[in-house]
Parts: sequence; structure tokens; C-alpha cells
Amino acid sequence: MIGLETLSKYSTPDVEKQRMIDDLLHPQLHSLVKSQYDFCESKAYYIEPTKYCPKCLRKYHEEENFCPECLVSLKHIKDVDIKLIKSDPQFKFIKSNEFNSFEEIFTQENKNRIDEFDFSTKDYNRILRNIKKSSITTFDNLIRSNEILLDDLKLFDKILLYAKSFVEVDFKSYGQELGYFSFNRITLDDRQTVSLQITTLIHELAHFILKEIMTEILCTLLDCSKNSLIESIAVFILSYSPFTQLIDEYSAHNCEGRFTLYGYQDYSSFIQIEKSLDGEMTADEIEITKSIGNNFSVSIKDILESYIDWDLRSDIKDQFLKDVIDEPNYEMLALENCNKLTDIGFLKAIWLIVSEGFSAASQNRDKLEMYETNF
Repeated sequence: MIGLETLSKYSTPDVEKQRMIDDLLHPQLHSLVKSQYDFCESKAYYIEPTKYCPKCLRKYHEEENFCPECLVSLKHIKDVDIKLIKSDPQFKFIKSNEFNSFEEIFTQENKNRIDEFDFSTKDYNRILRNIKKSSITTFDNLIRSNEILLDDLKLFDKILLYAKSFVEVDFKSYGQELGYFSFNRITLDDRQTVSLQITTLIHELAHFILKEIMTEILCTLLDCSKNSLIESIAVFILSYSPFTQLIDEYSAHNCEGRFTLYGYQDYSSFIQIEKSLDGEMTADEIEITKSIGNNFSVSIKDILESYIDWDLRSDIKDQFLKDVIDEPNYEMLALENCNKLTDIGFLKAIWLIVSEGFSAASQNRDKLEMYETNF
């Protein structure tokens, strides 16, 4: 008879039973051992690709040198810090005239051009197309020049890189503001959650796009090329009165809300301006500013959604679910106005904004000169 001690060499661990016991007695022990096992296993059998095809973007291992399908040489995958990428977005708008001073701009002839308002829906759509085309061109150049594999980027880096096709982006870690836009530059507080950084970035980007729309409207009306003088007037028009401030802020909040998880919309900046009015505008007038803001926000969202598509919006919502700890608050949604102006009504609104704003700007040269130094 075989001795019991000799049977020990035939003994093998009952991994499944041991796992059950570990789970019952030491639930964390198994997960730790399992993760270590998986790590060892992955290190033994999986080698991370280090190269990619610049044409089809397929990934390859280090020993490969050419893509057999595209017949091009492979490039090494780089770790790129999107925050450190410098961009120089250019939104050119070329017309017949080139103004070199505010004196050349604020002539009676140009005031007449503004008042006559030779501007159509086709002109407006041409401006939107120009902005979209310029941003996509810059975006593509940023991807190519930095050898970026877009699909490999984290969600925030995808949105940040896209934002850099419009503006320069800086970061801060102080103060109460989540972020702000000023003279073609966005500053973002990186202490926020990822989801709030994304929606803040979109909010401030909407401010820039509206400024760019207003700049190119002025260029169209004055038949002039874009420069820092015209941009300064556009900045003034959007900031000199509660009427235009509300339009600017409402459209930015509305765009932000489009990409925010339902119940986490925020109109705090709009409310702050509204509270400071002290009876300057009636409730009906405020509602009209919202309607105008809706028209602008539809245009801005159309530009943004050329990249931030359904899949990215879903990713942003998922990120919100990971980040948020507060319960949703639907009260802010009551501030949203669901009305838009017709094409004719919207053109009349643009005429009102530009004609009153241009006239006011002509009386505020000192402020314009201060703005102009920032471009």
C-alpha cells in the first residue's frame, strides 16, 4: 500500500476552493493577488505597440518598420502633453479695405454703411463656414505637427486640443473663477473636476466664437480685412451694455449646457448680470435677449459639433457621472428660453446690436485703444 506521505507529490492546490475561502475571509486579499497575477501575465504575454502608421493609424511593435498596406514608413508613438502644446490659431478675413487707425474706421461713410446694413443670411452663414473651416484646419495641423494619435488621448485632452484650434489656453490654480476668456485667450482653473474643466472650456470657447462672429460681421459691413482694431470694437460691442452682456453670457451658458449632464446646467453669470440691472430692462426685453442668444448659440453649437460629436458628448456625460457628488438641480433649466428669432428677425437683432454698439464705440476711443493693446 502506498504511504500517505508519498501522495503529497500528487497534490495540487484547489484554486477555486481557495479563492472561495479567501473571498469569504479576506475579500481584499484575492483582488490584490489577482491584480498581481494579471499584471505578471500581461507583462509576459502582451507587448505594447510603440509605432504607428501615419496614414491608416494602425499600431505596430518596435521591430516593424513599414505598414504593409499603406507602404509607408512607421513613426514612433509619442507621449505628448497637450497642455504644453503652443498653438497660434489664425482666423483671417480678407476684404477690400485695410484700416490702420480708429480715425479711419469711424468716418461718416462707415457709419452710413453700418446703418444701411447690407448684410444677409447668406453673409452670416459664410462667416460661420469661415470660422469652422479655419478651426478645423488649425486642429488638423496641431494633430499632424505634434504627431498625435487622437483616439489615444484622454477625454479632457481631446477637448483641450480642439479648443487650442481656436484660442491659446492657460491654466491657473488660484481665485474663485472656474475660468475666463479674454482677448483670444482662455484661462482655466485646473483644480476643478475633469467634467467641470471641460464644460468651463466650452463656455469660454463660446465667448470667443461669438466675438469672432461679431468681428467678421463688422468686416463684412465695412468691407474691410480683420485686424486688432476691428476686434477691439467687437469686444466693446459685446461688453458695453447689459443688453449685449446678457446675449453674450446667455449664449455661452446655453452652449455649455448642451454638453453638460441634464440637471447640472449653470446660468450663474447670466443671473449676476440680470440682478445688477436695477430696472434698466423689462422682463420682456430680457426674454428677447435670450431669444437672440439662442440664435447665436445654435450657430456656435453647430461649429463645436463639427468635432464634439454624439460619441464625445456621451463621454462627457459619463465623466460627469464619475465626478459629480451633488444631486442634480433642475431649477436653472427654468431660465432657458425655447424661442428663436426668424432669419429676418435675427438680422434685425444683429443690426440693432451693431448699429448701437458701433455708435457707442466711436465715443469711447480710450477704451478701444486699451483693448487693442491686448491683441
